[in-house]
Amino acid sequence: MALHFQSLAELEVLCTHLYIGTDLTQRIEAEKALLELIDSPECLSKCQLLLEQGTTSYAQLLAATCLSKLVSRVSPLAIEQRVDIRNYILNYVASQPKLAPFVIQALIQVIAKITKLGWFEVQKDQFVFREIIADVKKFLQGTVEHCIIGVIILSELTQEMNLVDYSRPSAKHRKIATSFRDTSLKDILVLACSLLKEVLAKPLNLQDEGQQNLVMQVLKLVLNCLNFDFIGSSADESADDLCTVQIPTTWRTIFLEPETLDLFFNLYHSLPPLLSQLALSCLVQFASTRRSLFSSPERAKYLGNLIKGVKRILENPQGLSDPGNYHEFCRFLARLKTNYQLGELVMVKEYPEVIRLIANFTITSLQHWEFAPNSVHYLLTLWQRMVASVPFVKSTEPHLLDTYAPEITKAFITSRLESVAIVVRDNLDDPLDDTATVFQQLEQLCTVSRCEYEKTCTLLVQLFDQNAQNYQKLLHSPSGITVDKAIQEGRLAWLVYLVGTVVGGRLTYTSTDEHDAMDGELSCRVFQLISLMDTGLPQCSNEKIELAILWFLDQFRKTYVGDQLQRTSKVYARMSEVLGITDDNHVLETFMTKIVTNLKYWGRCEPVISRTLQFLNDLSVGYILLKKLVKIDAVKFMLKNHTSEHFPFLGISDSYSLSDFRCRTTFYTALTRLLMVDLGEDEDEFENFMLPLTVSFETVLQIFNNNFKQEDVKRMLIGLARDLRGIAFALNTKTSYTMLFDWMYPTYLPILQRTIERWYGEPACTTPILKLMAELMQNRSQRLNFDVSSPNGILLFREASKMICTYGNQILSLGSLSKDQIYPMKLKGISICYSALKSALCGNYVSFGVFKLYGDNHFDNVLQAFVKMLLSVSHSDLLQYRKLSQSYYPLLECLTQDHMSFITNLEPPVLLYVLTSISEGLTTLDTVVSSSCCTSLDYIVTYLFKHIAKEGKKPLRCREATQAGQRLLHFMQQNPDVLQQMMSVLMNTIVFEDCRNQWSVSRPLLGLILLNEKEVLAQCFRNLMEGVEQNLSVKNRDRFTQNLSVFRRDVAEALRSDSSTEPCSLDMVS
Repeated sequence: MALHFQSLAELEVLCTHLYIGTDLTQRIEAEKALLELIDSPECLSKCQLLLEQGTTSYAQLLAATCLSKLVSRVSPLAIEQRVDIRNYILNYVASQPKLAPFVIQALIQVIAKITKLGWFEVQKDQFVFREIIADVKKFLQGTVEHCIIGVIILSELTQEMNLVDYSRPSAKHRKIATSFRDTSLKDILVLACSLLKEVLAKPLNLQDEGQQNLVMQVLKLVLNCLNFDFIGSSADESADDLCTVQIPTTWRTIFLEPETLDLFFNLYHSLPPLLSQLALSCLVQFASTRRSLFSSPERAKYLGNLIKGVKRILENPQGLSDPGNYHEFCRFLARLKTNYQLGELVMVKEYPEVIRLIANFTITSLQHWEFAPNSVHYLLTLWQRMVASVPFVKSTEPHLLDTYAPEITKAFITSRLESVAIVVRDNLDDPLDDTATVFQQLEQLCTVSRCEYEKTCTLLVQLFDQNAQNYQKLLHSPSGITVDKAIQEGRLAWLVYLVGTVVGGRLTYTSTDEHDAMDGELSCRVFQLISLMDTGLPQCSNEKIELAILWFLDQFRKTYVGDQLQRTSKVYARMSEVLGITDDNHVLETFMTKIVTNLKYWGRCEPVISRTLQFLNDLSVGYILLKKLVKIDAVKFMLKNHTSEHFPFLGISDSYSLSDFRCRTTFYTALTRLLMVDLGEDEDEFENFMLPLTVSFETVLQIFNNNFKQEDVKRMLIGLARDLRGIAFALNTKTSYTMLFDWMYPTYLPILQRTIERWYGEPACTTPILKLMAELMQNRSQRLNFDVSSPNGILLFREASKMICTYGNQILSLGSLSKDQIYPMKLKGISICYSALKSALCGNYVSFGVFKLYGDNHFDNVLQAFVKMLLSVSHSDLLQYRKLSQSYYPLLECLTQDHMSFITNLEPPVLLYVLTSISEGLTTLDTVVSSSCCTSLDYIVTYLFKHIAKEGKKPLRCREATQAGQRLLHFMQQNPDVLQQMMSVLMNTIVFEDCRNQWSVSRPLLGLILLNEKEVLAQCFRNLMEGVEQNLSVKNRDRFTQNLSVFRRDVAEALRSDSSTEPCSLDMVS
């Protein structure tokens, strides 16, 4: 296709469409044109034209984008061309320092990419791309604008060197990054610090925008240096509190000079908020420096300097009124305890004064709960870790935490209660709605609150009694003011959460009988509140209190109800006096009564129902608890009355959204576990339990035959599928599973088939039914190993085959779907079908040879449906949607293991599709997928190898197997690059990548090497094949796997020692 833009004017129109156009079709056309421009031979001249004569900043940005793509290609430009491009850009930005900031940034990124990718390239015995730092020094001697550009170049380069490009081998990236770290990074940091010292030496003119911009860029440069991934650990950025900065030993001198820390503390005090925030970010990294960089006396001195800095900031706190500064300072405080032990902190001379200042700062922060709420996490982290360290402190110096920790706990509790009135009256967002943050903060508080636990309990008891009394008065007053009532309810919700938290804290702290008795005092009050709230249902109800109560009950369950706790716990002393609850059996009764009450009265509130059912599910897991639970009346009631009449959430009215039906699966899983305790072989008991579902299915049968109320039927079927999946999940014995199968087959399974036929285009309906089928196919605990005389395994597989074939054929009739529709409408269903088929193939309860023997085509049909569905999915979608790839690849592994005759019978295009999917899956980061690909490839290669080894030796009776092997061999001869490509991928993975599943990768590799012997076995592979014989026995494979580890190490060492080798030439077997 010819380029349809030649002149400058046409190129500028392209820029407008690309960067500021609002018309989507024009932008898509512009993107296509941009790709054409990059691929055209005129690309460099067009970029030059745009840079030199373009009238807008967007023209220059387009040129920078094209150059960036051009220099990042896998097949690089000639070294001379890249040197020219780099020098051209350096001269260009030097001659035009007032370009738009985003243009300068984009052009400098091109320089950084060229430098990184050419770091080891040599011209005339020199590393030609490493001269960049010398070039930058010229910029630093110019005007302020030039100085800024020089600093940005170093900053971008440091960032680019740290950036992992997953499309290239990670070993190459580490090699370049390590070399840059060792040769240049220290010099860059020293240079940046000297620039900052110069800035502080002169009087600061912060009205001057250029000066301000320069300081900002230099601070960003220091931060990039300190954020560098020094040892290739690529730490997860979300785990902010576990960070240690692995500073190289050669940097010790910089860190040992007290002036370095002083410089950044002084900058914080001298700069305006936007810049002082960056100085604090640098200090966060300084505080996180690895401990082993210093000797013990040096570390104590360094910590002393950090603590002096903290003291100075807290004595002059005006800068902390800026949210950015405040946030970074909180992170700084948390890092102090992450990297230093409490025993070291208490030895610092200023410790008593500083811990007082930090405590006051924390209390003030908690009281101003609406200011920077995301920063509180770091302060609580500091106190949590300090308190948790108390038992391990050997120092005689006082740690003073018993003085300050109770104050922190009190401030948290009182500030949260005081916040409620403001939230209700001003109609603000309620912090309680953000449960993730609340639970995280409560978890941290539970450690802090156990320090001087008596004070915490006394405070909570006093506040609870006071608020509960006020709430009761409001309930009984005829004109209960709604605002006051809402405030009291909000406070009670917080108090219940707090009681749950401190009770749950027992596990994390060595506890005493006195503490257990206090827990009893607190728990009493919550149990009294439960009965108060439940007697007022359904008129007086509050969702927030209910959710808090469920959190409390769960914490109490984990702490005081269980198999391992002694029955005489002091927690029951007070509870037996007030409530008559003497042991955990009584508590379980209370739990179950509460669960039944919630399920009865909160049917329309999904959060309460799902949390209640989760609680029921957690209770139903342990066998000892189950034995106790089945004796409780509330449980007996549930087992006999699980209908919508008693539990409205089991209804099908339009007021429930279909997604709310999901909780029914959880309900029936827990209920079936309870049923199983005493079920044994009692079929009548099982029939009685299934009665509500039998009634529903009979209703559906009638309606289906009379064709009316279709919407009701659909909702009933979705509910039934979810219920049955819960039941099937809990039936883990052959006897009980057989009862369910006999109940479903042959009467009710055909109804599900008809549902799939009728509503195949509605995932809300098909997904639950397909998931039920996938659950029924699971041979968990050998539950599907039916008796010798039973055909149930084959009957079940035939039903599954029909359903998968029906769904597959119908779903393909939908035609092409849009990007946002393709997963929910099609791929999700396909992935469930694949996992169901995989369960059947590897479940070991069906003899698949029987189907062919008796002319039954159910097995062939389902395999054909598998192929049809597969061909309707693109390779990119196979890998892009994780659930699809995690069901397709294990299924393929089963097919290649046991059904190679099916694989060899595939049409050549289909077989090519399957092998390409394996080849692409080998390089994915998901080890489940890549390991499955390796195993599938191993089975295919082994099959081929055995066929070649036995060629000519076969007697006539195995003619069919010989023909199958011959077909596969013929296909491989027609497409020789398929296996070579996979071998190349595996070799590159072994040698250059961080190979996490080397064992899996080694298994197919031996077969591939033996099949490609002539091309590959050159001198460098002799060691790899030493002692390896020409067969694929397990012993031989293990020998090869051992050799492979040595081979990998040898190749890596050879590459390291020859650092001048061009990285691009290192791909193996390409």
